[in-house]
Amino acid sequence: MAACGGCGFDVEGLALERVADALRGAAPRYRDRLTSASDERLGQRPDATTWSALEYSCHVRDVMLVQRDRMLRALVEDVPTFPPMYREERVTLAGYATEPPALVADELGFATGLLARLFDGLTAAQLTRRCVYGAVQRAEVDLGWVGRHTVHEAEHHLHDIDRVLLALP
Repeated sequence: MAACGGCGFDVEGLALERVADALRGAAPRYRDRLTSASDERLGQRPDATTWSALEYSCHVRDVMLVQRDRMLRALVEDVPTFPPMYREERVTLAGYATEPPALVADELGFATGLLARLFDGLTAAQLTRRCVYGAVQRAEVDLGWVGRHTVHEAEHHLHDIDRVLLALP
């Protein structure tokens, strides 16, 4: 797989032994974004179909928690199939737009830390545990892929946040 066309991140180029540190490294960068602009600006959407910086941050926080649960499940069950996260529905149902940015930064740091700690503790055999991933394109992947994919998710949405904040008046 080549680098992501949207953010430039090279998923397969990330060594598995760097995944936990890469996850931990994302949290302070989100905190920087969530503390560098006003709450009003963070909550503003550039258009009706693009999330705000705050909504992207809430999404990434929830991704970290969901991915941790998925990985734990894959360590217990043989080749589990993961249900969708319902990311679009969460924006409204969980009230992402009304969450305090400073609290989201704290929670994102906590959630990222939990996932990184879990990933740190995985053995080489556990990293090869298989699961079925993806709501649309059901693909069988291993936990190493899930870790790398999660880092990509964090990196990609940092790019989205920067794009959104630049697009605002």
